[in-house]
Formats: sequence, structure tokens, C-alpha cells
Amino acid sequence: MNKYFYSFVFCLFCTGISWAIDLQTAKQQGLVGEQPGGYIGIVKSDGNTEVNGMVRDINAKRKNLYQSIANRNKVDLIVVEKMAGKKAINKTPTGQYYKTAEGKWVVKK
Repeated sequence: MNKYFYSFVFCLFCTGISWAIDLQTAKQQGLVGEQPGGYIGIVKSDGNTEVNGMVRDINAKRKNLYQSIANRNKVDLIVVEKMAGKKAINKTPTGQYYKTAEGKWVVKK
């Protein structure tokens, strides 16, 4: 892999600043959480169209960024998605949700 690969993955998490407040609020309220595949998922489906739209928007931006990183480093998209997912779950604060590899939502302790 290209030596810049890890820098790009790190930058991935810096790009969330523009929508971090909304995302963080949704995470703190237990509405959304990180998933192993590198995308946000809806934990509690209450039909909130604002949360649904935010999740779609964030995931679309993440996918574009992941694809760009994958293309630059000549790796498959899934490699970048899994790396990003693992990093995001590791960075998830105590009390917030993440999805296990088995597909179960759990609160980080």
C-alpha cells in the first residue's frame, strides 16, 4: 500500500467536522451508531426523516471519500471501508452505540 494511505484514512475523520454537531447529537441520543463496514447506521428507527437524511448524506460522503482513497492506493473499496469502520468503532465513546460484526447494536462500555 502507498505510504499516504494511512494519512488519507486519518483525514477521513477530519472531514466530518462540518456535520459533526448533528452526527454527535444523534450518536449521544442513541439514534445512530458506527458500523464495521465504515458507515453510520440507524439504531432506533422512529421514522425521523431528518436523522434518515443525515445518515444518507454522511454515508454518501463517506463512500465518495473511501472510493477516492481506494483509487489512489489501488486497493478495493471494501479494504478502506473495513479499516474506517474499525477505526470509527475504536473511537466510539463510552455510552454510544456501535454494531458488532455479528450485526447486533451494543453500547460501548
